[in-house]
Amino acid sequence: MFILKNSSSISQIARLRSPKFRQTGSNCTLSFWYYNYGESVGAAELRLLVDGLKKPTVLWRTYYNEGNQWLKAVIQLGRLPHPFQFSLDKISLGFYEGVSAIDDIRFENCALPPPALSCEGPNHFWCRDTKACIDSLLVCDLVDDCGDGSDEDNCDPDLQCNFENGLCNWEQDVQDDFDWVRIRGPTPTVNTGPLKDHTTGTARGHYLYLESSQPRQFRDHAVLLSPLFNPSGNGKCAFRFHYHMFGKEVYKLSVFQRTVSNTKGWLLWYKSGNQENRWNRQTLFISSSKPFQILVKGIVGDGFTGDIGLDDVSFLGCTLYNGKRILPTISTTTSGTSVPATLPINNCTEKEFVCRASGHCIQMTQKCDFRPDCSDKSDESACVMETCDFEDKNLCGWHQPALEQMSGNYSMLIVKTFKWQLGRGANLYPEQKQHCPLADQTTCNEEGWYLFADSSNGEFGHTADIATPVISLTGPRCKIMFRNHMNGSTIGSLEVLYKSRNKTSKLWTQSGSQGPQWNRAEVFLGIRSNFQVIFRAKRGVSYMGDVAVDDITFEDCSPLLISDKPCTSEEFTCANKYCIPKNNLCDFVNDCGDNSDESPSI
Repeated sequence: MFILKNSSSISQIARLRSPKFRQTGSNCTLSFWYYNYGESVGAAELRLLVDGLKKPTVLWRTYYNEGNQWLKAVIQLGRLPHPFQFSLDKISLGFYEGVSAIDDIRFENCALPPPALSCEGPNHFWCRDTKACIDSLLVCDLVDDCGDGSDEDNCDPDLQCNFENGLCNWEQDVQDDFDWVRIRGPTPTVNTGPLKDHTTGTARGHYLYLESSQPRQFRDHAVLLSPLFNPSGNGKCAFRFHYHMFGKEVYKLSVFQRTVSNTKGWLLWYKSGNQENRWNRQTLFISSSKPFQILVKGIVGDGFTGDIGLDDVSFLGCTLYNGKRILPTISTTTSGTSVPATLPINNCTEKEFVCRASGHCIQMTQKCDFRPDCSDKSDESACVMETCDFEDKNLCGWHQPALEQMSGNYSMLIVKTFKWQLGRGANLYPEQKQHCPLADQTTCNEEGWYLFADSSNGEFGHTADIATPVISLTGPRCKIMFRNHMNGSTIGSLEVLYKSRNKTSKLWTQSGSQGPQWNRAEVFLGIRSNFQVIFRAKRGVSYMGDVAVDDITFEDCSPLLISDKPCTSEEFTCANKYCIPKNNLCDFVNDCGDNSDESPSI
């Protein structure tokens, strides 16, 4: 279907209506190809018209000339229980020719789940009327997956929140920079944030979002606090939520768990960058021996197209803590619990790692692989940390091999060696004001810490290495991201190296002055085993050349897991039985690990 615009009438509207549909299942998506070309071709939008709702919901928009090409739009519809239809509206603006067209409209996964003859086992739920058999993790998650609502009956309202009537029993943190905002419909800025909520799939429903426009600054953060929960015991305690991260400058959403109230807790999960215009579901399994709380933290990116949405948060198998409202605080006189010096009784072989709390044995290849396999996470304790901002004056597992070889009588030599060290502000040395960072990247003030190679020591051409401990295994999408500051008249170079056994290769390099600001770098690692990452600074001809690094993050680095469930229709089954998203086929990345997703036969 197409519209050729060559008349001079302004504000003409062409409207294409779909047939009426009765309902959709929870995984329903609509896709189509569109064409919008011409100097003044004008905007078009797809609207959802639901029976009983006066206000239509905008599902998709194109605003302007998008070139002489067909483009694909994918729209997440989700569960729509009431009859509805679509209206594709085209608005004509100017006096020049333009063509708009649409083709290949396709609905996928829109039927309700089929009835099953039987539905056994603790991991399944048998729907009351539709007789469908669904995963038990879909029960009480605020989404009607059955089609008859039976999976959402008799749920504890204290364990779920769809933000339709406020924050439920969640709270805004008072120690963050700003608050999450409750809203319905699209966020105020175009091309960022959701157009609709996840619960109802329409502009009527509410959700929370993070506003990234002024007066917000890069790295401002808003934190949402869950109620307190009892220790989870041996049962499964799961936290489910839906997040929306759409926009060119979306930064980061993280989930933390804490047992002490004046701490940030430990990182359970995070996602950064644009995740497309859709609500994504995430399930996190939680174990704790003490009462705990969940923190959802959103961080603003370096621009206004960075809104983040949150909706339909729920817990399964968790019980609310009925004791004191507040968790204990950490004492400032102690540095936390120390790791026991002796290992627990165990039957592990020399080729296995002993979990310190339980004595459980895991494969040595599971140590330092960015996935905690021990209940106390001891297999990841002596490894490089997934994210490091140096704010705790901690090197996060990074170490300098050359300095470790110098000791005792060489202490004076270490002082004068060109080496990496922690610094903050620009007041390290008065004469260095012009080429040291005035502020760190994390806090953007003079109090924040960063890592720098001090060029007031050493001589021209000297190098300083700082390395990770050996990393056992990484996944196909693994990458390392960091900020670097290289400003000064005699800056040398900064390199990122990969070292496996005795072989070292260069992954990234930058030399010379890069200006008085922090620059972002991203280095792809992919699947690798038994290796180290090294930052190498090379000194220039004088002291006017400090190289600084901050906010080092290993993203998507945990190795693939073979699922005990068959791959879904949206996934590709690798030759080695791993499941990967079909989006990852033929993209020059070995996502399967055996290269079967890059086979010319696909």
